[in-house]
This record gives sequence, C-alpha cells and structure tokens, in this order.
Amino acid sequence: MMVVLIAFLAALFTFVEYFFKYPSIIEFRFAAPFNRHRYITILAIVTSLSLMCKGVFEPTNLTLTVKHWGDVLGNAIDVPYSPVRLIILMLDANASIELVEIVRTAAGLAYAISLLSLVIFVLLVRIAKWPSKSGAFNVWVNLPLFDPTGGGDVLVRLKRDSSINIIFGFLLPFLIPAVVKTATDLVGNLTMDDPQTLIWTISAWAFLPASMIMRGIAMGRVAEMIEEKRRRAYAQSDAQTA
Repeated sequence: MMVVLIAFLAALFTFVEYFFKYPSIIEFRFAAPFNRHRYITILAIVTSLSLMCKGVFEPTNLTLTVKHWGDVLGNAIDVPYSPVRLIILMLDANASIELVEIVRTAAGLAYAISLLSLVIFVLLVRIAKWPSKSGAFNVWVNLPLFDPTGGGDVLVRLKRDSSINIIFGFLLPFLIPAVVKTATDLVGNLTMDDPQTLIWTISAWAFLPASMIMRGIAMGRVAEMIEEKRRRAYAQSDAQTA
C-alpha cells in the first residue's frame, strides 16, 4: 500500500506540474526527452529487477533470461572496490550465499542499465544536439530552481553546478553503501530478503547517481549553448564595429 500511495502522489504531482504553465520544481519540462529518458531508465531498472526476483520463485523463459544476464553482468562488475562489491559488503556478515548471489545479480543488472542510459544520453547530447533541436531554450521554465540573478556570471555558475552534479553522481554508488552500512550498524541491519526492499533499494542506488550525472551533463550543455550564443554576439558586434 505504501508503494502504491507514493506512486499515486508522484503521478499526481507530475500531472499538476506539467498541467500548469508556470514551473515549480521539475527541471527541463520543455526540453524533451530529458525527463522522459530518466523515467524510462528507472522503469527499466525496476522492471528488470522485478523480473529477476520473479525468476527466483516463478521461473519462466523471460525471467530466467533476465536473471542470466544479471548473473553475467554482476560477476563481471563485481571486482574489488567496485560499486557492486560495496553493495555486497553492505550486507550482514551472516547473510546467506543465496542472498549474496541475488544482490550481486540485482546490482550488476541495475548498474549496467544506468550506465547504458548515461551512454545513450551522452549520444543524445553530442550527436542529436539536445536541447537545441527542441527550439529556443528558456532557462526560467527549464531550470526553475536556478536563479540567473543570484549573483555572479550565469555561465560560471552553470559550469560549477554541472561539475558538482557529475562528481557527486560518480561518487554516490560508492558512498551510498558506506552510509547505509554505517546507519545499519547504529540502528539495525537492513534486510534484503524481502524482494520489494531489494528492488527499491538497488533501484535507488543505481538511478540516483545516473540521474545526477545526466543533470550535470544537461547543465553543462546549457552552459555551452550560452557560451556559443555569446561568442556569436561578440563576433557580430565586432563585425558591425569594423
């Protein structure tokens, strides 16, 4: 019931946000397909992990195929100091071998999907020239939380925010297991035996860093567009002066 309630509230908020003309929180509303791409990413992660968990209890050709590729990806990424290895180390020392295998498979599958999503988004930005193909980019409606009048050069601030998002997005897969491990040592162990807990924990671990990196890349792209526009304006001004 809690998952259904959260999903309903998120859907209601998204509908209201897109229905009204003026933005409040959601970024890049009119710069498709940024938010669509993030939604498809989290949908793919949750669906894949759900099929994988179902394959443990009700094996079918589809669920076994998903689980097989999860095993392959999990074993390939599970190297010392990798995010997948840190997720496994987050488990209780008395965790069963079966649970460790399931967590490794889920983490490898989710992390691979998030990396693939990042590659697709980078290609979308570099090759498809997003968001310039969507028309004129309005900073106010697409970046409602960014105040252009907040002081300092907008270009410098956009590049700084872009770098911060990319750095934190890169570090989060390593930091989240450490934070969770520290918290569980204080308040109790986090059990991954429940499939819903496993699915949503691994999904958040894989999606949030990818989402932050995509936001950083997007803000960097906006900074590039502003810089190109300034360069053209300066060149035109110099030509008119000459």
